[in-house]
Amino acid sequence: MKAVQINAPHEMSLVEIAKPQTIGDEEVCIRLSHVGFCGSDLNTYLGRNPMVKLPVIPGHEVGAVIEAVGSNVPDLLKPGMSVTVNPYTNCGKCAACRNGRVNACEHNETLGVQRNGVMCEYAVLPWQKIIPAPGISPKDCALIEPMSVGFHAIDRAGVTDIDIVMVIGCGMIGIGAIVRASLRGATVIAVDLDDEKLALAQRIGARYTINSRTEPIHERLQELTGGLGPDVVVEAVGSTPTYQTAVEEVGFTGRIVCIGYAKGDVPLTTKLFVQKELNIYGSRNALPADFRAVIHYMQTGSCPVEEFISAVVTPEEAAQAVQSWSEQPGKVFRILVAF
Repeated sequence: MKAVQINAPHEMSLVEIAKPQTIGDEEVCIRLSHVGFCGSDLNTYLGRNPMVKLPVIPGHEVGAVIEAVGSNVPDLLKPGMSVTVNPYTNCGKCAACRNGRVNACEHNETLGVQRNGVMCEYAVLPWQKIIPAPGISPKDCALIEPMSVGFHAIDRAGVTDIDIVMVIGCGMIGIGAIVRASLRGATVIAVDLDDEKLALAQRIGARYTINSRTEPIHERLQELTGGLGPDVVVEAVGSTPTYQTAVEEVGFTGRIVCIGYAKGDVPLTTKLFVQKELNIYGSRNALPADFRAVIHYMQTGSCPVEEFISAVVTPEEAAQAVQSWSEQPGKVFRILVAF
């Protein structure tokens, strides 16, 4: 069967791999419909992902249809259902697992990162990792996982309707955070360098937008928050300037949620941690409840899915699509590979 593989930095190809021939009693065979390219896949392609050992098959943003189920799979999963996939593993033994936060397992292996992903025609996975998404097309199911990461970040901060939330970075994960904060009734300020992304952020729930390339971010925030600063800042970029902005601009006793992986060490004014008595949270992956929340949101029909999809390409076109993405990373939400 066909699979997309990253062989080396800047080298991606279409390969033939064996189609799964057997299904275990507690496994499910899925037929992949659409698989999304994630920012981590782009970093792998560029040779900037230290967690990956090449060659690797990418793919953990999944839209699929159940092809067959094992004999011990619960009745809630049946052939023909639209599903997505929880792409993370958990060991059950580390501190995170012991505390019930399996999304942050010390020994997690995400599909397409620490192990081969599912950017291919068929895959067999444990039934526990298959998430039904009734009423959502297999194509749109590929958007669930990246949005769930943003949903999880908002949950980490305990956002409520009395909060002002600034989300830095309006990529797919930042969009998820904006949606979730808006659904909780918070006042959302979206920050990005791209006016098109900011316009989309406003359409999906941001009350205010700031283009940090053209507007003075501090002055605008002071104006929008009555001089207090935002209660919550979500960092969804992963760069030195955005992390520094988060610490400097969050209000006293505020909360910062860190999603983005910075490429190197970030110097921070640590006295502000103490002076502001900040709560700083890491946010990694997502929990099953976050997946369910995204599915519920998409089932309402208010999710502008077509605006989140920058391109749909064939497996043969995947390499060129990612190369083009690497040349203009700020202009892409999601590229889906259709099988």
